[in-house]
Amino acid sequence: MSNRIFKIFKLAVLFIVFPLWLNAQESKLAQQYFASGEYEKAASLYEKLYEKSKNNDFYFNRFIDCLIALEDYSKAEVILKKQIKKKPKDVQLYVTYGNLFERQLKDDKAEEQYREAIKKMEADQYIITRLANAFRNLTKYDYAIQVYEKGGELLKDKTVFSYNLGDMYRRKGDSPKMIHNYLNSLSINPNRLNSLQTIFQRYLSEEEFDELQAQLYERIEEQADEVQYPELLAWVFIQRKDYVNAIRQAKMLDRRLGETGIRVFRVGSIAEKDKDYDAAISAYEYIIEEKGLASGIYIDSKRASLNCKRKKVVEGFNYTEADLRALEAEYETFLNEFGRNKTTAPIIAELADLEAFYLNDRKKAIDLLKEMIAFPGLDQYVMARAKLSLADFYLMDSEIWEATLLYSQVDKVFAEDILGHEARFRNAKLSYYAGDFEWAQAQFDVLKASTSKLIANDALDLSVFILDNLGLDSTVTALKLYSEADLLVFQNRFDDAFAKLDSLATFFPGHSLEDDIYYTKSKIYLKQREYELSAEMLQKIIDDYSDGIRADNALYELALLNENQLGNPEKAKELYEKIFIEYSGSTFAVDARKRYRKLRGDDI
Repeated sequence: MSNRIFKIFKLAVLFIVFPLWLNAQESKLAQQYFASGEYEKAASLYEKLYEKSKNNDFYFNRFIDCLIALEDYSKAEVILKKQIKKKPKDVQLYVTYGNLFERQLKDDKAEEQYREAIKKMEADQYIITRLANAFRNLTKYDYAIQVYEKGGELLKDKTVFSYNLGDMYRRKGDSPKMIHNYLNSLSINPNRLNSLQTIFQRYLSEEEFDELQAQLYERIEEQADEVQYPELLAWVFIQRKDYVNAIRQAKMLDRRLGETGIRVFRVGSIAEKDKDYDAAISAYEYIIEEKGLASGIYIDSKRASLNCKRKKVVEGFNYTEADLRALEAEYETFLNEFGRNKTTAPIIAELADLEAFYLNDRKKAIDLLKEMIAFPGLDQYVMARAKLSLADFYLMDSEIWEATLLYSQVDKVFAEDILGHEARFRNAKLSYYAGDFEWAQAQFDVLKASTSKLIANDALDLSVFILDNLGLDSTVTALKLYSEADLLVFQNRFDDAFAKLDSLATFFPGHSLEDDIYYTKSKIYLKQREYELSAEMLQKIIDDYSDGIRADNALYELALLNENQLGNPEKAKELYEKIFIEYSGSTFAVDARKRYRKLRGDDI
């Protein structure tokens, strides 16, 4: 008995499932015909599918689309009239009927049907949205706008379709009305803020951002309780890189909402990355002064403020002794306040760099790092970076053995990490300084595959440089003189470096290292803030050694000088363009193109 029941059940399931499966197959086939332009076959299937389903609007619309594509307008009209008679409240049918007339260039009749659709529309949000979408799909944005506006009246809520209206005005290219409606939608749903930011970022031009900013000011004045408008205004300022005003808005919101200062910190971080150090410092100082020690980001703010002040002073080589001493005092004050321990270790490392590279007190720098490395529980990465810096300082003091020992320690512990690659690169460069060129080149060749683009590029440059200058004994002698000069530059012994380079030029006139001599001299002049002399050396390379391996370096360095120190952006733009056009294979080509576009005023 139970077996018989099971068989009956299987047959019942088969009778239900098989027609559904067959319908799905026919629908898929119809879609394939439609997509490939075989409208006759598609029309036959969609007509059959619609007859079976009776109420499936998709099949009906596709059937009509096929008839229009086949220009069988009379049949399409007969079917549409019959359908409208059957479903007089289906206002989308009037849009389809209007489109049929429009295809036949009967514009007056088409307009009549479109107006009829809007006239018969009922107070139903679903119906209103579907009708507007029908007009939108035909790119009839004005009609879609009429639908949404009348729909708001029917539903007695003029803001219910604000977001949709914003979308329609965006498609029309009417920015003021687009912004107005999008902002209305934000008033209804503040959670829409992120999606609107994405839209504005994607579609607004610089001039249209002016309009957005103006409308936001009006709303903030009229609707003082709405928090989302000042939030959006702060975002607008960030997009325009107006960090002073962005931070002002962030501070206002922080006070108003009783926040912890994290909003202000984030905007400060963005300003810092964009090198607006004054704005960033004002953000961090706000947290330090107004939130105090109780804030969870107090120490981070102190550290970030110090870091910004250091960058502001040392970047571009534009500083005085007094600037450096004032910065040193701030570091000492920080360490006196928070102690010298594993938490403040990164600050100690920054102070050591300041002492070694700018205040020329390597003994103090070395003592700071030796003390820091001994801190219990110190993070291994922080320790490794400290060892690399300590090794550099030993190398600057000609303590070669101490330097290579520290480089090797980091290489061993972080063999597969970028830190290990950096240690290996510095050790290889030490061998280059010492004249062991073959071993150094072998290491550089390995490091060309480093996951760090910077290390890989530097390794490639040095490998090519050594290969280009190795050969005869006299060439090795010349290369050794040059590497010794390179070491003197690293040690900040500039007078000795100049003397070494001049002796190289005297003893080996016409040598392939001549462009490298000029390049190294340009680096020294840059460190000494003799920008005109640095530019003169680079121009010499460009003029006389355009086929040499330093040509693209010289162009790039000269472009940076003109952009940042010499105040000649047009010249910089010209040089950047020369790099990516004439030296397209250069490692500087991509960055040169970006800088060129930025100077040209492109929105990147």
